[in-house]
Amino acid sequence: MSATGAVLARPSVSGGGAGLLPQVVLALVCGGYAAGAIVGWGSSQLALVMGDFGLSAAAFAATASCLWHGRRHAGRLRPAWLLFAASSAMAGLGNAVWGWYEVVLGRSVPTPSVADFCFLLFAPPAIVGMLVLAKRPTSRARWICLGLDAWLIAGSLVTLSWSLALAHTGEFGADGASVARGALSLAYPLLDIVLVSMVIVLHFRRSSGNRSAINTAIAAFALTVLCDALFTSPLLREHYRSGQILDAGWFAGSALLAYAPWVARREAAQNPPPARRPAQQSVVPIAGSLAALAPYLAAAVCTLGVLFNVMDGRPIDGVVLFTACAVVLALVVRQAIMLMDNIRLTQELAQKESHFRSLVQSSSDVIMIAAPTGILRYVSPAASGVYGRDAEELEGSELASLIHPEDLGSVVHEVRRFLAAPPGEEPTTRIECRFRSGSGDWLNVESTINRHHGGLIFNSRDVTERVRLQAQLQHNAEHDPLTDLPNRALFTRRVAHAVAGRRRTDAGTAVLFIDLDGFKAVNDTVGHHAGDELLVQAARRLQESVRSGSGDCAARLGGDEFAALILGDGEGDVGNREQRIMEIADRLRLRLSQPYRVEGGTEVRVAASIGVAFAEPGTSPGALMRNADLAMYRAKAAGKNRVELYAPQMQAEVARRAEVATRLRAALHDGEFVLLHQPVVELTSGRITAVAAQARWRSAQGILFTPAEFLRVADNGRGSGEDTARTAELSRWMLEAAVEQAAQRRRDGHPVPVCVRLPASRLVDKSMPPKAVETLLARHGLPSGALILELTDSDPRVPLDELEHRLGALRRLGVRIALDGFGSGYAAIRALRRLPIDVLKLDPGLVEGVVESSRLHKITAGLLRIAGDLGMQSIAEGVELPEQIVTLRGMGCTHAQGAAFSGPLDEHRLRRALLRGGYPVPRPEPPLLVGGALPIRHGGHGGHGGSHGPRRTEPHTHPPTRSNTETPVPPT
Repeated sequence: MSATGAVLARPSVSGGGAGLLPQVVLALVCGGYAAGAIVGWGSSQLALVMGDFGLSAAAFAATASCLWHGRRHAGRLRPAWLLFAASSAMAGLGNAVWGWYEVVLGRSVPTPSVADFCFLLFAPPAIVGMLVLAKRPTSRARWICLGLDAWLIAGSLVTLSWSLALAHTGEFGADGASVARGALSLAYPLLDIVLVSMVIVLHFRRSSGNRSAINTAIAAFALTVLCDALFTSPLLREHYRSGQILDAGWFAGSALLAYAPWVARREAAQNPPPARRPAQQSVVPIAGSLAALAPYLAAAVCTLGVLFNVMDGRPIDGVVLFTACAVVLALVVRQAIMLMDNIRLTQELAQKESHFRSLVQSSSDVIMIAAPTGILRYVSPAASGVYGRDAEELEGSELASLIHPEDLGSVVHEVRRFLAAPPGEEPTTRIECRFRSGSGDWLNVESTINRHHGGLIFNSRDVTERVRLQAQLQHNAEHDPLTDLPNRALFTRRVAHAVAGRRRTDAGTAVLFIDLDGFKAVNDTVGHHAGDELLVQAARRLQESVRSGSGDCAARLGGDEFAALILGDGEGDVGNREQRIMEIADRLRLRLSQPYRVEGGTEVRVAASIGVAFAEPGTSPGALMRNADLAMYRAKAAGKNRVELYAPQMQAEVARRAEVATRLRAALHDGEFVLLHQPVVELTSGRITAVAAQARWRSAQGILFTPAEFLRVADNGRGSGEDTARTAELSRWMLEAAVEQAAQRRRDGHPVPVCVRLPASRLVDKSMPPKAVETLLARHGLPSGALILELTDSDPRVPLDELEHRLGALRRLGVRIALDGFGSGYAAIRALRRLPIDVLKLDPGLVEGVVESSRLHKITAGLLRIAGDLGMQSIAEGVELPEQIVTLRGMGCTHAQGAAFSGPLDEHRLRRALLRGGYPVPRPEPPLLVGGALPIRHGGHGGHGGSHGPRRTEPHTHPPTRSNTETPVPPT
């Protein structure tokens, strides 16, 4: 860190080669002119041409260059370039007039002449342009100091020049020509003195923009003023001829001024980055020191001028004395102004320093200044409150010794990268590390780093609480709030990491999906709080069952679903690894199935259905979790409380179900379902007293699929919301179609009730309240007594209280309620005890063997006796033989439906059956033995009245066997 802090990166300046060629060309042109002047140009005439018109051409070139730059580039410096163009134009015009006399007219230039006035007009625009280039003072006092500085320099130069030469030059004759010649002789040097004063002032106060261009212009005017000063000397002026070496200085000055705008253009094109500014800051103190010493240097020069007169033995000249007094007075005034300004600045600095110190000392952030060696030079007093260590204790210590060793490498890397970056592009950076406190603990510290004279400034604050809060929020986002196990998102990432990072030795990695069977019953009976306690205990058991420290992971996916990730141990044999995982899963099943003691000491039990899937090569994390999910649902469908291993055919079965479900959804949308009706016959008279509606799905081949097929698809054992919605849609369509067709038959003179099967879950669905049934009956004009709703299932998840309330409301509307499948389980008896039932429909399993089995005969007879004692009508479903009709009628059964009378009919055949009025029913011949092993005697078929004449015995012909999955469409 100390090594990197000592070196600041300095980017290399590009584009040097592009600016070198113009400089070489400029040097060659000026050098060629100087060489020609030295050798005399070969002839006197050529020397005159080059000394006059050559200088004029160079000046006009500078005019064009400055004018072009000033017109094309707007900004604060634009007037300066236009003034420089005017100044160069005057110089070019003066040289052109000079050449007119010497070259064209062939005579000496008169004094004074037009050329002299042009040369005199060269200085004023240049002086004003220099003022424009100077940095603008920010206050009135600084404007006065700028003027005083210019006068101090000019006055000292006037004193020195007057003492050396101007006193002799300014002796005027009596005639007007001598006066004009003397005034002109004084005007040249005085204007040059003013110009050189502005050059010196500008050198110390030049603007920061276009520095190279301004420096080039300053050099051009300085060279021109130097040549003017040499020309003013009587010794050189008496022997001056055009084309001599002195003209090379003026030519070089004009050439530099012509080149200056192109330097500005190149600077604008390159647009140097701010990274170069720190390299130039080292020059600023030197320039500031020279600027501060300039007034004293000017006074020293003025003193030298006065001493020169005294030492020369000449009396003190009035001009020298006046100028010297004016310089001293200006110096006194300037010093007074600067003293007052310094006092004001000192007060402001003290206020700012006090303000800054109070901010630093009262700030809650710790401010530290580190030397390039990494030693702390300054530490703010806030360190005692933040770090628990005094600032004096930290000062002088190494910063690296206070940073946590694990974080030191990243901190050093970031500091080195920061120091290597250009300051203009990255002025600050930010780091986070652990910092040793006074108690020895590690605090999380966030620091903002700035550069400071080769070192670094650290503005640090304690963010330990924020880091802890972020860690807690991250933990909450990835863990279940109840059990504190990883949630689905974190478990998915860990599975992905395990699958992506598996090696040859990791064979056998598996995912277990776990579902607690019977958990909903715990919530319903004991309460949700007890259910939460059960989940917490189950999570603890699951966490204890996975191998700690091996990378295994347990998670809660939601509700009563859990999961576990078991990493492989390198077992190459497939059978052994499957046996190992299945043993783990079975032990986990037994562990989770043990009793739980919940709130109030209540002991509850649940079982566990577990699905296992292995991470085979090429298996994605999502596919692996899906496979385990499928295996878990297979375990639930196979009887629960078991472990199932995923097999590829499970996915094929899911695909088949999805395909059939898609077809079923399309059939519901496209109206491919039809409604058939099976007559319900009164056993005493054979009269059709009702019709039972049955839905059929007409396939593309004309086959009508029974509910046994498509309802199996609609309920695939997983109870998804989509399947529930599809079953509800089918039930809604069936009820509406049955009511509509029954109302139409009633209008056509066939007022028979219609029976519609509905699941219990549909009857308690909020989307079908009793008011909806009443509205449906009123819309189609069907009396409420003409509708019989058959309760088809006994789902334990359906609350009996709600079902009882809904059925009671329907009965008050006049709708009769039938209990379907009576005798198939204990749930039917429970429903019979609680629910308002009007009609009992015997399960086909009780009817099928009622003739042959005496035991079944007694059971059926007992159930029918119960129905008769309760005053209910009874319907035997699935009656196929005449013997069954006789037997059931003898037991007291009132109605029946089945193939013995008719199968499900379409609307046309149903109306024909309704026109006939009923079906013939067989009459028994006494004595009729029931339940024995003797042969059964079949009675003949009587009419509606049923005559008892002699009957001949003939074998009974069974109706053709029908598929339990399809029914041919009857001809019309």
